[in-house]
Amino acid sequence: MKLSKFIFITLTILSSFGCKKKEVPKSEFEKEVLNTVFVEIVDSIYMDRRIISPPPPPKFNEKTNKEDTTGHTAELKKYWRYTDSIKNDKKRILLGVYDHIGKISSFETEMISKEVELSKFSYDTLKEGEEFKFDLKPFKKNKKFRFESTSKYLHEKEWNLNDNSNSLIPVGTIFISRIQFDKTKKSGILSAGASCGGGRCGRGFLILIENKTGKWRVNKIIQTWVS
Repeated sequence: MKLSKFIFITLTILSSFGCKKKEVPKSEFEKEVLNTVFVEIVDSIYMDRRIISPPPPPKFNEKTNKEDTTGHTAELKKYWRYTDSIKNDKKRILLGVYDHIGKISSFETEMISKEVELSKFSYDTLKEGEEFKFDLKPFKKNKKFRFESTSKYLHEKEWNLNDNSNSLIPVGTIFISRIQFDKTKKSGILSAGASCGGGRCGRGFLILIENKTGKWRVNKIIQTWVS
């Protein structure tokens, strides 16, 4: 009986150590959640400057003070052929990522508070402090996107936007913020933004995420600004 009791206690202790090893460190939890929802967020908000322009409108005839639709149908066909060729291109879409992740800005927090009760959400304190670097290595084999740090390129305001090759510079940029979690760690809020480069256009978003079935997913996206 003594031997069996000793074995039981030993197994119990070893089991408890095993469980602790499986626990995700608090400082890594936020990063793992970001890794889970990152591509889903990007696929929902990214901007591709190659196809961001709307279809060309008919020319305006100043003499008649009316629209001149001569040749407009051909122009539209050319436009749609071009955009379809980009959308059907199997090459991965090159996007620049601002990979230093900080807190949601006070400007965005003010807008978010109009949509969500923020008192239920707070930040975890990371060992790295309020900002950390987002590791892009887990996404190297993504079939749709090729992610590169924006630090590899000139600032996007200096990009040559006439380069539509999707090889020399990204077709757009992405940034995301840290996540504020609720107490249950089943819901979270972060901000994100997308740009087509050159300081020409951009959009900001509030992203609501949740974990109801054991996997983090995007629950809702709210556009907060556009430029």
